[in-house]
Amino acid sequence: MADNKPHYSAQEPGGPPEQAEAEEHSMGCCEICLFIISLLLVLLTFPISLCVCIKVVQEYERAVIFRLGRLASGGAKGPGLFFILPCMDNYIKVDLRTITFDVPPQEILTKDSVTVSVDAVIYFRIQNPILSVTAVTNAHMSTQLLAQTTLRNFLGIRSLGEILSEREAIANELETTLDAATDPWGIKVERVEIKDVRLPVSLQRAMAAEAEATREAKAKVIAAEGEQRASKSLKEAADVISQSGTALQLRYLQTLNSIAAERNSTIIFPLPIDFMQAFAKKS
Repeated sequence: MADNKPHYSAQEPGGPPEQAEAEEHSMGCCEICLFIISLLLVLLTFPISLCVCIKVVQEYERAVIFRLGRLASGGAKGPGLFFILPCMDNYIKVDLRTITFDVPPQEILTKDSVTVSVDAVIYFRIQNPILSVTAVTNAHMSTQLLAQTTLRNFLGIRSLGEILSEREAIANELETTLDAATDPWGIKVERVEIKDVRLPVSLQRAMAAEAEATREAKAKVIAAEGEQRASKSLKEAADVISQSGTALQLRYLQTLNSIAAERNSTIIFPLPIDFMQAFAKKS
């Protein structure tokens, strides 16, 4: 009644040696007696015993069966129906869906002695149900604790600038390390994301003041460069106008036209500079 999909083998590389021993173990006299008693019990209570013997696991679940404390042959069962013997078999359901774990904010002292608070998100799932049950007591809790300690260790050897500018690279490196560390537990770390990096308030104010000073310095440099270019343009224009007296008179008339358009009551009489110098000599 089990499905035809491939099951997880108990002898996968990296698994504990107890899995291979479970495959090679032969039933003793007591186990054979219990097996016969269980079958007789199922037959005597048929069809009521079907409610106890037939189990169902969902598409996203697998069942790891233990027979008299030993891992049953055939690997993890599911999805679909599977059969167990009362008084002999015990099974554990394992969820294969991706689990999202929000790492609590971690107070970390960076390489340049700055205290920051960093939180992250870990996405992981169980890829080997047998190892997740036999190799570790609580695969989910172990992965979560390992993620917290690994995050602290990774960020503790980096400076504040590296943490702020290389968040994606740090997340990828952290994902690779966690995946390699949890592989013996049958866990697959799919993604790691650093959510937020919180700085102390005093450091935020200092960084804001530094950024404001930098912007003001850039603004002054840009204004000075603009004045320099404007002065060069004015010098070139003055050189061109000085070569022709007619051009100077046209410039006078253009200035009068501009002033008359804005202030009609203002009258300006342009006088040549040579004319004023003649009066200055007589005085």
